[in-house]
Amino acid sequence: MKLVMLVEDEYGNAEVMQLLLESEGYRVTSASNGKAALELLAGEKPAAILADFMMPHMTGGELGTALRASPNLSDIPFIMVSGTQEAVVRETFADYDAFVSKPFVAEGLLKLLAHFVENGRVVEKRDPEVERTLRRLLHGMRIPPT
Repeated sequence: MKLVMLVEDEYGNAEVMQLLLESEGYRVTSASNGKAALELLAGEKPAAILADFMMPHMTGGELGTALRASPNLSDIPFIMVSGTQEAVVRETFADYDAFVSKPFVAEGLLKLLAHFVENGRVVEKRDPEVERTLRRLLHGMRIPPT
């Protein structure tokens, strides 16, 4: 069973997302902000991270920046799931693997997550087939893939 980290400060959102992920067979570890997530990352490394952007103590962007700066954690796929506009998120942090706008389509988010859990993070230039796959996975969501 693959481990997924969920970083979300809104309890109701976190609970629903955790149930959704567990129903798909993922083990889920969760944190209410980026700082708590970094502490959890000292333990088992997740196959992917789903993170909100606006959180207290350390935002999703700050968490992403810390991950990408760490040689041991920089290869973890990072999916930003936020109600904040993508343009605002990009001003602070743009090195996420996918951006999903809240509210999201559960089926699309799960397919996207499965893609990254299976294939890992695509670093440097993406293969055209990977780009086509990501576009198919995000079809119907509000924000196109990065």
